[in-house]
Amino acid sequence: MLIHSIKELREKVKTWKAEGLSVGLVPTMGALHAGHKSLIDRSVKRCDRTVVSVFVNPIQFCPGEDLDKYPRTLEADEKLCEGSGVDIVFAPSPKEMYGEGHILSNDFLTYVIPPYFYVDKLCGKSRVGHFDGVCTVVNKLFNIVQPDYAFFGEKDRQQLIIIKKMVNDLNIPIEIVPCPIVREDSGLALSSRNKYLSDEDRVNALALSKILFNIKACYKKGVNDCKALFETAYEYLNESHSLEYLEFRDADNLEEKTTADDNTVVFIALKIGNVRLIDNIMLGEEC
Repeated sequence: MLIHSIKELREKVKTWKAEGLSVGLVPTMGALHAGHKSLIDRSVKRCDRTVVSVFVNPIQFCPGEDLDKYPRTLEADEKLCEGSGVDIVFAPSPKEMYGEGHILSNDFLTYVIPPYFYVDKLCGKSRVGHFDGVCTVVNKLFNIVQPDYAFFGEKDRQQLIIIKKMVNDLNIPIEIVPCPIVREDSGLALSSRNKYLSDEDRVNALALSKILFNIKACYKKGVNDCKALFETAYEYLNESHSLEYLEFRDADNLEEKTTADDNTVVFIALKIGNVRLIDNIMLGEEC
C-alpha cells in the first residue's frame, strides 16, 4: 500500500498497535537496491508489520550536492517493496513533511542537532549540517510511525552511530537494528550513487573495498599501528582517486584511534570523477 499522508499512515499504524502487532521501519531515500532489500527482509522477518519510507530529504543535502539529480524511482521502489512483503510504502512530499512554504533552514524550522563531537569528523567534516538534517528527518519519521524497531545499514556507519546516540539521549523507545553492508561480488558496497559510475569508474571504485580488506588482513596478521595500516592504502590509489579521508575510529563513540583493536572501524571516503563514495569495515568482525 502506497501512502503519502502522515494522517493516513498514523491511522493505519494506530490500528496495528491496537491489535498488539509489532512495527518495523526502514527509512530510505528511495532508488532501492539489494542493500535496502536486506534491511527490508530483516524487518519483515522480525516484525508483524513493516513500513518503508521513501523520501529524498532536502535538509540533509549541503549546497552543491546532488539533491536535484538524486535518483527518484518510486514506481520501481514500490514494486520491490510489494514483492518483499512490505505493508506500507510511505512516500510524503517535502510539503507534507515540513509544512506549507517549508523554509528549510534552522532559522525557521526546528532541527534535531546531534553532538558536535560525533559530527565534526568523517562525512560531517565536509558535509556541514548533513547530520542535523538526518537526525531531524529520522526523528520525525520515528514520531510519525512510532515503530518498535528501525533498521539501518552499516554502510552509513557514522549515521548509524549518531542515530543510536540520538535515540539513547532522547529516550526514544525504539530498538535500532544495525544491518550488515551488502556488496557486489567485486567487493563494491551497494549504493544508490553507484548508478552514476561509468564502467571505468566502477573499476576504480574497487579501491575502497580493496583498501579496507587489505587493512583488515594486515590487522589480523598482527599489525595494529594505525599509521602503518594507513600507509598500505597507497598501493591501491591512482590519479583517478581523490581521497577525502581514511580514518580509524572507535565503533561506539567515533573517538580517533592510533592503535587498532577489535572495536576499531576503518572509514574511507573517495571521490571518483564527480561521484563521492563511502565505505567502512570493523576490524574485529569476522568476514
